[in-house]
Amino acid sequence: MKSPARVLLAGVAAAATVGALVGCSTAGGDDSSGKTELRVATFPPGADAAAYEAFAAQEKQFEDEHPDIDIIGVEYEWEGPTFAVQLAGGSLPDVFTVPFTDAKTLLENDQLMDVTAEMDDLGYTDSFNPIILEGVTGDDGKIYGFPRQAYANALSYNRELFEAAGLDPDSPPTTWDEVREYAKKITDETGKAGYSQMAINNTGGWQLTVGTVARGGRTQTDNGDGTAQSTIDNDATRGVLQFLHDLKWEDGSFGSKVDLDWGTINQEFAAGNIGMYTTGSDIYTALVRDFGLDSDVYGLTVIPLEGDDPGTLGGGDIAVMSPTIDDETKAAGVEWIDWYYMQKLLDEDAAVQDAKTLNESGQAVGTPLLPVLSRELYEESLVWIEPYINVPRDQMAPFTDAIWDQTPVGEAKVKTQEVYALLDTVVQTVLTDENADIDALLAQAQTDAQALLDS
Repeated sequence: MKSPARVLLAGVAAAATVGALVGCSTAGGDDSSGKTELRVATFPPGADAAAYEAFAAQEKQFEDEHPDIDIIGVEYEWEGPTFAVQLAGGSLPDVFTVPFTDAKTLLENDQLMDVTAEMDDLGYTDSFNPIILEGVTGDDGKIYGFPRQAYANALSYNRELFEAAGLDPDSPPTTWDEVREYAKKITDETGKAGYSQMAINNTGGWQLTVGTVARGGRTQTDNGDGTAQSTIDNDATRGVLQFLHDLKWEDGSFGSKVDLDWGTINQEFAAGNIGMYTTGSDIYTALVRDFGLDSDVYGLTVIPLEGDDPGTLGGGDIAVMSPTIDDETKAAGVEWIDWYYMQKLLDEDAAVQDAKTLNESGQAVGTPLLPVLSRELYEESLVWIEPYINVPRDQMAPFTDAIWDQTPVGEAKVKTQEVYALLDTVVQTVLTDENADIDALLAQAQTDAQALLDS
């Protein structure tokens, strides 16, 4: 699930669509001018023109400082089911991003470039939160990527639909019972889906896990030796599925679309067809940039927590490079990652330049994230860029005021995406079969997941 911020945690869901925006080179290397050509990931297909204007400005700034490197922007979107095919086929950019959840699988398959020496040379190794750095560290102790963004899962909501239903948009729901109550009011008054949830392309399993953790459960336990135990068959996961069943089959507030993933649920939400849904706290940027959301209708709050050991499932992504690129392209890639992703996290001048460029191009500045470094440095960076913040943070105050009181929980470490794919089917069954046997679904899912973990 795409997500940030993607830290003390770990992801989002995945298919990589790639297409050159400028030029048509298939691999990095020297071009006819003697420069090193570097293909870098930009935005998903469909991003607005302003996004590309901002990128063009940043590209020029980088190339002015690095005249020996020629940046080639490439459209890119990570989606689980097709990412492995794109990677194996060599059609990804030289520099791209992947969710924390995919890093371990890529490491096991030797599909990421070792950047240990470069990380040390830049002085970043000791700066990252150790939990985050662990996610890009292989069994050999080497580092294979730069954590660049992290997020907490949160509840996004449509303020306009709240008002139409007689609800106060400045007082979003704080319990799951209230979410259900608000969803029904929205549907009854507007005819729109009061609540919706992702269900396909690994995102159904991802959000089922988000709901499980928020209710005090876990879908997997780490044995500490590289193996894991499936714990899907638990009361918290059962509660999530019963919640979805009741919204769909008792209240009629779920809506008719039960086959949404990260992209399509964002599209539906931006079009005003969904009252509430859960996803990463960093979603505002994509909603505005890629899906045309009217910023005035957006609201963000923390996910309701209940149960004995609840938490907020986090995620994020890392900037990585393919192990097949040559040393010259790798060196250029490290320069780009440091300049484009990392310096703005640590350096005031870099942070201000990045925020100013994005602001002048109409791109979101100040979307709520979680720190990959320290909370203190993250909050200091918000002070640096305050003149350029243009997101409606007052409409996100229910999230920003409360997120530090919630316990962050990282995503499962073993076969994460494979288990998410398996759980998609469970979610889809509950949403398409009014008489689905939730207990039987969970028992079978736990057995199937354990087989995956043991394989």
